Amino acid sequence: MTAATDPTTATVQLLVEGMWFPVCEPHLLEPGRGVAVLLPGGRQAALFRDRAGTPYAIGNVDPFTGASVLCRGLLGSADGRPYVASPLLKQRFDLVDGRCLDDEGVRVPVYPVRVVHPTEPAEPAG
Repeated sequence: MTAATDPTTATVQLLVEGMWFPVCEPHLLEPGRGVAVLLPGGRQAALFRDRAGTPYAIGNVDPFTGASVLCRGLLGSADGRPYVASPLLKQRFDLVDGRCLDDEGVRVPVYPVRVVHPTEPAEPAG
Protein backbone atom coordinates (compact mmCIF):
# COMPACT_ATOMS: atom_id res chain seq x y z
CA MET A 1 0.00 0.00 0.00
CA THR A 2 1.34 3.43 -0.91
CA ALA A 3 0.85 6.62 1.08
CA ALA A 4 -1.55 7.87 -1.61
CA THR A 5 -3.81 4.83 -1.03
CA ASP A 6 -3.41 4.52 2.76
CA PRO A 7 -6.83 5.38 4.24
CA THR A 8 -5.22 6.79 7.43
CA THR A 9 -3.14 9.39 5.58
CA ALA A 10 -4.30 12.66 3.96
CA THR A 11 -3.84 12.69 0.20
CA VAL A 12 -3.65 15.30 -2.53
CA GLN A 13 -5.95 14.33 -5.40
CA LEU A 14 -6.40 15.67 -8.94
CA LEU A 15 -9.65 15.49 -10.89
CA VAL A 16 -8.81 13.67 -14.13
CA GLU A 17 -11.51 12.62 -16.60
CA GLY A 18 -14.22 12.84 -13.96
CA MET A 19 -12.38 10.76 -11.34
CA TRP A 20 -10.26 11.84 -8.38
CA PHE A 21 -6.71 10.53 -8.82
CA PRO A 22 -4.60 10.22 -5.62
CA VAL A 23 -1.14 11.76 -5.99
CA CYS A 24 0.75 12.15 -2.72
CA GLU A 25 0.61 13.24 0.90
CA PRO A 26 0.29 17.04 1.27
CA HIS A 27 3.42 17.39 3.43
CA LEU A 28 5.55 16.05 0.55
CA LEU A 29 4.82 19.19 -1.51
CA GLU A 30 7.38 21.87 -0.73
CA PRO A 31 5.92 25.38 -0.79
CA GLY A 32 7.06 27.27 -3.85
CA ARG A 33 8.34 24.19 -5.70
CA GLY A 34 6.60 22.02 -8.24
CA VAL A 35 6.57 18.31 -9.00
CA ALA A 36 5.61 16.40 -12.12
CA VAL A 37 2.72 13.96 -11.84
CA LEU A 38 2.11 11.16 -14.34
CA LEU A 39 -1.61 10.98 -15.06
CA PRO A 40 -3.68 8.15 -16.50
CA GLY A 41 -3.20 7.96 -20.26
CA GLY A 42 0.42 9.18 -20.07
CA ARG A 43 -0.28 12.90 -19.68
CA GLN A 44 1.56 14.97 -17.09
CA ALA A 45 0.51 17.60 -14.60
CA ALA A 46 2.66 20.12 -12.74
CA LEU A 47 1.59 20.17 -9.08
CA PHE A 48 2.41 23.10 -6.80
CA ARG A 49 1.73 24.26 -3.26
CA ASP A 50 2.09 27.96 -2.63
CA ARG A 51 3.48 29.43 0.58
CA ALA A 52 -0.06 29.75 1.99
CA GLY A 53 -0.51 25.98 1.52
CA THR A 54 -2.92 26.12 -1.43
CA PRO A 55 -2.34 23.34 -4.01
CA TYR A 56 -2.61 23.94 -7.77
CA ALA A 57 -2.22 21.67 -10.79
CA ILE A 58 -1.79 22.57 -14.46
CA GLY A 59 -0.53 20.69 -17.50
CA ASN A 60 3.22 20.18 -17.34
CA VAL A 61 3.91 20.73 -21.05
CA ASP A 62 5.11 24.22 -22.02
CA PRO A 63 2.99 25.01 -25.10
CA PHE A 64 5.71 27.26 -26.55
CA THR A 65 8.43 24.58 -26.58
CA GLY A 66 6.61 21.26 -26.17
CA ALA A 67 8.90 20.37 -23.25
CA SER A 68 7.50 18.91 -20.02
CA VAL A 69 9.05 21.50 -17.73
CA LEU A 70 6.40 23.70 -16.11
CA CYS A 71 6.84 21.81 -12.81
CA ARG A 72 10.35 23.34 -12.68
CA GLY A 73 9.12 26.91 -13.11
CA LEU A 74 9.18 29.72 -10.58
CA LEU A 75 6.02 30.65 -8.68
CA GLY A 76 4.91 34.25 -8.41
CA SER A 77 1.80 36.40 -8.44
CA ALA A 78 0.47 39.18 -10.64
CA ASP A 79 -2.51 41.27 -9.55
CA GLY A 80 -3.10 38.79 -6.73
CA ARG A 81 -3.24 35.78 -9.06
CA PRO A 82 -0.72 32.94 -8.67
CA TYR A 83 1.33 31.93 -11.69
CA VAL A 84 4.27 29.77 -12.69
CA ALA A 85 6.91 31.11 -15.07
CA SER A 86 8.23 28.55 -17.52
CA PRO A 87 11.92 27.80 -16.88
CA LEU A 88 12.64 27.94 -20.62
CA LEU A 89 11.17 31.04 -22.25
CA LYS A 90 9.73 32.58 -19.05
CA GLN A 91 6.08 32.83 -20.14
CA ARG A 92 3.81 33.00 -17.10
CA PHE A 93 0.81 30.68 -16.72
CA ASP A 94 -2.04 31.45 -14.32
CA LEU A 95 -2.39 28.55 -11.87
CA VAL A 96 -6.14 29.11 -11.47
CA ASP A 97 -7.33 29.16 -15.10
CA GLY A 98 -4.26 28.07 -17.12
CA ARG A 99 -4.09 31.13 -19.37
CA CYS A 100 -0.75 32.53 -20.42
CA LEU A 101 -0.32 35.99 -18.93
CA ASP A 102 2.04 36.91 -21.77
CA ASP A 103 -0.09 35.61 -24.69
CA GLU A 104 -3.85 35.56 -24.01
CA GLY A 105 -4.41 33.10 -26.87
CA VAL A 106 -2.45 30.32 -25.17
CA ARG A 107 -3.59 28.11 -22.27
CA VAL A 108 -2.51 24.99 -20.46
CA PRO A 109 -4.92 22.47 -18.90
CA VAL A 110 -5.96 23.02 -15.28
CA TYR A 111 -6.75 20.17 -12.92
CA PRO A 112 -8.96 20.71 -9.88
CA VAL A 113 -7.07 19.74 -6.71
CA ARG A 114 -8.33 18.67 -3.32
CA VAL A 115 -6.74 17.45 -0.12
CA VAL A 116 -8.65 14.57 1.43
CA HIS A 117 -8.14 14.02 5.14
CA PRO A 118 -8.82 10.65 6.74
CA THR A 119 -12.01 10.27 8.68
CA GLU A 120 -11.47 10.46 12.40
CA PRO A 121 -12.35 7.23 14.19
CA ALA A 122 -15.68 7.32 15.94
CA GLU A 123 -15.57 7.85 19.68
CA PRO A 124 -16.48 4.69 21.56
CA ALA A 125 -19.91 4.75 23.13
CA GLY A 126 -19.67 5.04 26.87
